[in-house]
This record gives sequence, C-alpha cells and structure tokens, in this order.
Amino acid sequence: MTTDFPFAAVGFDLDGTLLDTFRDLGAAVNHALVLGGFAEVSVESSKDLIGGGAKVMLARALDAQGGVPEDEFRRLYKAMLAYYADHNAVHTAPYPGVREALAELASMGVRMAVVTNKFESFARSVLTQVDLIDVFDAVIGGDSMGKGEDGKFLAKPHPAPVLAAREASGGGRMAFVGDSSYDVRSAKAAGVPVLAAGYGYCDAAPHDLGADGVIDSFEELVPALHRLGQRLGQSD
Repeated sequence: MTTDFPFAAVGFDLDGTLLDTFRDLGAAVNHALVLGGFAEVSVESSKDLIGGGAKVMLARALDAQGGVPEDEFRRLYKAMLAYYADHNAVHTAPYPGVREALAELASMGVRMAVVTNKFESFARSVLTQVDLIDVFDAVIGGDSMGKGEDGKFLAKPHPAPVLAAREASGGGRMAFVGDSSYDVRSAKAAGVPVLAAGYGYCDAAPHDLGADGVIDSFEELVPALHRLGQRLGQSD
C-alpha cells in the first residue's frame, strides 16, 4: 500500500453514495403503492424516502397516505421486493467519478467494502450489473449480520456491519463514506471516521449530519480522505 495514504481500508454506503439508485427504488415503491390502491409518489420525491432500507422506505410512503394494517403491509412489502429483484438496475448507475476514484484507491492497495441497508443479495446484484462487484472485499447488507435480541436486523445505525466490513478488509485503519445519519451514526459507533456524501440522498443538511467532513462530489473523495487522515493524525 502507498505509505502516505492514511487509511488501509475504506467502507462505502451504496444508495446515494456510490450509486444513484432512486429511480429504480421509486419504481418498486410505486409498484407496491398501486397494488395497494394508493397513489404513486413522484420519482424525485422517492429520494426523501431512502435511508433505512426498503421496509422503512415503503412504510414512509404508505404512512404519508394513511398507512395500512400489518398484514397488508407485509403483502405489499413482499410485492415491492419481488419487483425490485427483477428491476434493480434499470436506471441505476455510479455517480460521476466513482469508477476513477475506486480505481485510484485500488492502485494504492486500499481495500474496500460496501455497507448498505439494502439486502445483501440485492446489493450484490446491482453491483454486478454496474460492473463494480469485483472492487470490493466485502458487501455487507442490511440482513448480513442477522438479527439482534429485539428481532431486528443488525443494520445501520448499529455498528456491527461497519465493524464487520473493517474486519473483512483486513482490520486496519478504516474510513467510511455515506450520505445519511444512519451512516454517520453507524461509523461513529464503530469508532470509524466518516465523510458525508453531500451530493446524495441526505436526510439532513450534509454539514449537520455530524460527519468528520463533507464531499460535494466523488471526485473530491481521495483528497478529502488525505485531509481527514492528516487531521486525525495531528489530533492523536
């Protein structure tokens, strides 16, 4: 690894960080809404629903129109997942600069992982279709870590998936990049410095997410990681 790069590994959120996915996610939500007799949401507004995984996304959309009983929610959720399984990379694409920055990190020997609240099978499918799967040492999905004592998946903002990604990437010094409070809270709880992707689907103003820095495009990533490492080194 290049000796002057401050991190041995970098972890990434997927939706709104590496990939612009909202159109395909919005189509899946709308499929379920129509099936349940609800009005579709605008594709642009679906950005505001993203954050906690598909279940949270659908729940937000349904609650905005009055909600449904639990059994009906389960039916619509299954329909949404089935639709998304078959249509998860129709419009999805990497953000500008993603391929180049990931290649630069790889050339320096930096190991990389994806940590997403999307189910692991979906994440792997999408990454394969956009030809990025081979870049990553690990893909940790919202269901990858199993469930905790409360019956809920150990997904972001829980620290477990970030810790697992660091271990899978060799256990060295790691930074994380994500676009939501879920990402920042997960990384902070894992003791990992984090950059906010200000161009993504942020659930608060980027500078209010509590990250250690903000990037406004993926082209800024590598320089921002250098600065973050230097700043952390000075504060050690």
